[in-house]
Amino acid sequence: MQGMTMSAKNMKLAFAAAALFVGGAMQASAQTAVKFALDWKFEGPSAPYFVAIDKGFYKAEGLDVTVDTGPGSVAGIARVAAGTYPLGFFDINSLVKFRDQNPAQQVQAVMMVYDVPPFAIVSLKKSGIKTPADLMGKTLGAPAPDGAFAQWKAFVKANKFDDSKVKIENVGFPVREPMLAQGKVDAITGFSFSSFFNLTQNKIPADDISVMLMADHGLVLYGNAVMVNPEFAKANPKVVAGFVRATIKGFIETAKNPDEAIKSVMKRNETGDVNVELARLKMALKDNMVTPWVKANGVGGVDMARLTKSIEQIADTYEFKNKPKAEDIFSSAFLPPASERKF
Repeated sequence: MQGMTMSAKNMKLAFAAAALFVGGAMQASAQTAVKFALDWKFEGPSAPYFVAIDKGFYKAEGLDVTVDTGPGSVAGIARVAAGTYPLGFFDINSLVKFRDQNPAQQVQAVMMVYDVPPFAIVSLKKSGIKTPADLMGKTLGAPAPDGAFAQWKAFVKANKFDDSKVKIENVGFPVREPMLAQGKVDAITGFSFSSFFNLTQNKIPADDISVMLMADHGLVLYGNAVMVNPEFAKANPKVVAGFVRATIKGFIETAKNPDEAIKSVMKRNETGDVNVELARLKMALKDNMVTPWVKANGVGGVDMARLTKSIEQIADTYEFKNKPKAEDIFSSAFLPPASERKF
């Protein structure tokens, strides 16, 4: 009898364990898998997404998010349009041109990340390039798909210098900073927080590097934003809203404690230098992400009047055929209330 009683207890325990297993499996299966494409590598400024993973912010929204590296802030938009990635992080100005060229592919930005774009002209101080006009007579190294170089014509027009006197050399991303360090070009286009630290890793002292932000020289443009495939957004509005809400939490957490946030990046970038990536993150937070406007209005949104002006600035040097409106480019429909987006 005692043996039978023990057996019954064991059966109850087994059933309970099985129930827990099934319940856990059902919960796991309830997580919606979402692929998200970055513009570039796993570097300091990508911390908000990894913090959102490690802190369980995406999981709390029922999402199982996978973050992949990307081909640059311009080229990746086509991946979102094709649905290869339902969500991605790319240059909003390039999205304006993409929508003009592909009006049927209605990719939209749903969360602004770089309120001030990191587009920059980077040089060594010995070149004497202090103003945009100083580029005349110089050689500028610029990767064709670079998000900063995409703004070149608008930058030239805003600063009224003769760009025919600037030699443009198409260079690959991997050799851009080495070529500048070796004196093979006089300046390069790039993201400020990328090129600066890439140069220091090429043994160039920080004091010898000059960074000219295009935003300080006439550009009203925004920078990179989270974008969504239109079909995916229509079919999965709660997924998109959940992704944006969790990412904003990751953004705020990163801004409050970058020293802790960088750990989430370095777990996925074992060959990186933690000191470099932390400094890169802090530079991006200060100059591009946590701006006075963001502090006042909350993370993720845009000033639609400014976005309209930015489209007009693109029109100064780009011939539109189907010029999109600001509301075509950015949707605030997936943003949580402003009270949930402030520090």
